[in-house]
Amino acid sequence: MRTTLKKRSRQSANGSGGNGAYPPELLPPFEPPLRTAPAPPPPPAAAPPPRPPGGGPPPERAFYRVRRNPLKLLATGVMWLVVVVLVGAGALAGGVKLYFDYSVAAVRPTSPEVIEAVEALDELLPGRPAVAIVIGYDRRPGETSAGRGDTIMLLRADPDNKVLTMLSFPRDLEVEHAGCQGHPPWTGRINEAYAYCGPRGTLLTVKKLTGIPINYMITVNFKAFTNIVDKLGGVYMDVDRRYFNDNSSGESYERIDLKPGYQLLNGKDALDFVRYRHTDSDLYRVVRQQEFVKAVKQRISSAWDIFQLPKIVKAVTDNVEVGKGGGKEISGGEVLEYANLAYTLPAGNFQQVPLDGVSGYFELAVAQESLDDAVRRFMNPDANASERALAVATGQKLKDTSDAPPPSDVSIEVLNGSGVDGAADEAAVLLGHIGYATENGGNANNFDYFETTIFYDAEVEKSAEAAQAVADLFGQATVKAAPPSKPLATMLQVVVGKTFQGTLGPAPTDDTPERQRPQVVTDPTSIRPALRQLRKKVDFPIMVPTVREKGSSIDDDEGIRDYKLEDHRALRLTYHTASNEYWGIQQTSWEDPPILDDPTLERTIRGRNYKLFMSGAKLHIVAFQQDGGTYWVVNTLKNALSNETMLAIADGLKPLKQA
Repeated sequence: MRTTLKKRSRQSANGSGGNGAYPPELLPPFEPPLRTAPAPPPPPAAAPPPRPPGGGPPPERAFYRVRRNPLKLLATGVMWLVVVVLVGAGALAGGVKLYFDYSVAAVRPTSPEVIEAVEALDELLPGRPAVAIVIGYDRRPGETSAGRGDTIMLLRADPDNKVLTMLSFPRDLEVEHAGCQGHPPWTGRINEAYAYCGPRGTLLTVKKLTGIPINYMITVNFKAFTNIVDKLGGVYMDVDRRYFNDNSSGESYERIDLKPGYQLLNGKDALDFVRYRHTDSDLYRVVRQQEFVKAVKQRISSAWDIFQLPKIVKAVTDNVEVGKGGGKEISGGEVLEYANLAYTLPAGNFQQVPLDGVSGYFELAVAQESLDDAVRRFMNPDANASERALAVATGQKLKDTSDAPPPSDVSIEVLNGSGVDGAADEAAVLLGHIGYATENGGNANNFDYFETTIFYDAEVEKSAEAAQAVADLFGQATVKAAPPSKPLATMLQVVVGKTFQGTLGPAPTDDTPERQRPQVVTDPTSIRPALRQLRKKVDFPIMVPTVREKGSSIDDDEGIRDYKLEDHRALRLTYHTASNEYWGIQQTSWEDPPILDDPTLERTIRGRNYKLFMSGAKLHIVAFQQDGGTYWVVNTLKNALSNETMLAIADGLKPLKQA
């Protein structure tokens, strides 16, 4: 039976119940290993060797460090580069359609490995949101191998509900690989899929891991994208803390030297920021990539030199391939549709889905329950999460935005109207998983139903709304009132049609968090003396935090930093939490920094007007202007501070003279 979420087994690659990994010689060329293997690796075999008891890598497997290409840029911004840049290209010379069509055609698959991979994509059904997999890889000039996979991300675009969700997978995440010709399934890090089996292996492994149908594939060669960011004039990013490494102690990491605060990063600095993981884990690296996606979208959406477009488009089309499932080619109309979604997306509806429950350091594992929850949130985003979460945080009464009764109050009889064996059983089981009370009523009066039809009992309150909610799950479906001559034994009757393909769309969900007390304390170690010394250096009234998140303290490295931001002065306060994360307070005389464009919501709380920026139900930035200054509190990378805590810190910001 097919379901949207497949049950994932934990069988080993060799069928013996242990884990396995391919020997190092099957990998593309890497730098020398960080540690040598105790014994020479065996020749390639039909199945990888099992891991020793107690876990850990096989004896013959060594950890390798990928050689970094300093010119590559993470592909996580390519969704916007492909969509928005190509749309912008169409505006040249009075919007020449020929140039636009050429640009779209230029990103269609040309390499044999991508053409092969596209065959494994799922066809996008009418009326359903689209899911794309973004695979960023690094292939050096002259290499004949597939290269190294560095970024794996899923993007889901829902133009009808105006929601875009993003789910990234840490490259060190241990998963069951789907395998490919010559390589049977094995267990290993998720980025091994590209090294061994190319983009098709990555696609099949992600589908096996998540059970998500994937309609588009975007593969990106990193080599040109630093230049693209530079051609955009840089990217504005809020750097959460001090990042520094000069390899003075003998390390072999990429050098980095960034100070905390909101700033304009060039291509190299942006790359250094998003790929950094020297002193934290791959989980934070994933979030930095997602923040970079939003920054690129924001930068492209603002004004920039249109005469740079031809060069940027060429860099994109030379290094990006976009494939579509169902044996079809991506069209200019599709690009325009997703570009329109990008431009009209309500703030807060670009949602980063966290992959919680991850453990480990060099090799990461995720709990099955956490993975299932991430898939649910990715496939079924709560479009009203921001407004409801803010209402809870501010103590307002929640509005009932749903007209349909909950699934537990709806009874459904399911009939087979397609003639496909087992179709009614499949539909009944899937509806039951959502919470509906279902029963299989057998065959319909005929097998000529093309679209699924939902009949409702007009005498039952809210039955029409319940029928529409079920129709939304099927995508292509018709809603009708049951004729009085044929009364229903249940609230609804579902006649499954030929358009039913064994899956349902996302069910309505509610991720509204519970209200909690702000986790703040009055600041016992005042930083007022240090701030007083900076009064003459800045051109805006300095704000003093009178409360801070419980367990955090001003960071020892650039915790108080004054600097020049464009033509304005700026001050950044950086706090280090007990869980080794960082949140900050930004202050500047810049009245309209790009980061504060298009807030999710605006609210007046205790007499102060706030701009609130949400990621789903999480409050990421709280901003306000006062007496010629612009101020905002920014959450940690993983939004660890609760909404109530964020609001309390912002409320506690007082002018230096009054504090």
